[in-house]
Amino acid sequence: MAAEAKPATAPPAKTTEPHAASAPLPASVPLTRREFLNYAWLASLGFVLVVGFGGATYFFSFPRFKAGEFGGVFALGKAGDVLPKPDDPPIHNQEGKFWLANVNGAIIALYDVCVHLGCLYDWQTVSGRFECPCHGSKYTKDGTYIEGPAPRSLDRMVIQFVAGNQPLATSDAKGDPLAIPSDTSVELVVNTGKIIEGASHG
Repeated sequence: MAAEAKPATAPPAKTTEPHAASAPLPASVPLTRREFLNYAWLASLGFVLVVGFGGATYFFSFPRFKAGEFGGVFALGKAGDVLPKPDDPPIHNQEGKFWLANVNGAIIALYDVCVHLGCLYDWQTVSGRFECPCHGSKYTKDGTYIEGPAPRSLDRMVIQFVAGNQPLATSDAKGDPLAIPSDTSVELVVNTGKIIEGASHG
């Protein structure tokens, strides 16, 4: 006797759970005026620091002054050709802003600005001294203070006698007159970037 066929049973239906709704993204919070100003200030500060550092690097990496301009070195030539004689009046170098004076056989370079209020003083042949036309300060041939409102003697510049790019003699720390070497074929150099303050008086 043939076996009875069993009715096919349907597989259990899959139940699908509804997907959970994704959480909404948080809304962006607008910057307050104070926060915006703070960020702007920080950005500006960073820019200034970067530019300032770069400028300082450039400034110190390259010389500021060229030879032959104020603040640089003046190679005046052979001492025998450019030095004033002991009885000669001082020589004014306008480009270098200094007076070159022979004081008893020694040379000094004086910055041509009065130390009182910055006027340009001049050499007076009759009185044999430097005098400021603005307020009457007076100085000797080597720049030593005589009288007037100036607080100190005239400022000096560093000078050298050079032979073949080798310095033979250089101004001392006070900038006192430098003795002229016997060999006047050596070159005289004035460094207008190195100014020595004159001695105070009183």
